[in-house]
Amino acid sequence: MNQKERMLNGLPYKAWMDNLDAERDACKEIIYEFNMLKPSERKRIPEILKELFGKTGNNILVEPPFHCDYGWNIETGENFYANYNLTILDVGKVTFGDNVLIAPNVSIYAAGHPIHPDSRNSGYEYGIPVTIGNNVWIGGSVVILPGVTIGDNVVIGAGSVVTKDIPSNVIAAGNPCKVVREITDADREFYYKDRKFDVTDF
Repeated sequence: MNQKERMLNGLPYKAWMDNLDAERDACKEIIYEFNMLKPSERKRIPEILKELFGKTGNNILVEPPFHCDYGWNIETGENFYANYNLTILDVGKVTFGDNVLIAPNVSIYAAGHPIHPDSRNSGYEYGIPVTIGNNVWIGGSVVILPGVTIGDNVVIGAGSVVTKDIPSNVIAAGNPCKVVREITDADREFYYKDRKFDVTDF
């Protein structure tokens, strides 16, 4: 098993071996082009993302700047939107469902290093997948750590550090991120706290 295979199987691996550094460099070339797009070139965003990511839906938009390690280890569903400064360390696979909204300055880390200094200084690191379900809104400056699964219809509050799985149909927030409450049908008529919609076309 080479180092890339070890990486993809969640085993300790060395990131500079078996052409992995060249794959990251190729990703950086695409990312550089993406992040340097002029505002008048925004129509190119989806085509570059579809080239970079392993799988996407038809409707996808990420606001530059954006950073990732490989790109091909990221999969998105339909109607994916990420605001400025999304960082994804896609050493482990990062998978998004449909209708995912990501606020600015979100970091998703499917990568890590051993705790003990002897192990860490050996150069071995690891990747553990992150999975985010359908209809999820991730608030600004959220950090999601390796191995986390976030269920469907979830809202993650701004500034949260998500260290463990979050079940479906809840609001979760904090450091470490914990469930605050369930999302219910009563929430449907409000757009912000106690402010009710004055429209009906939703």
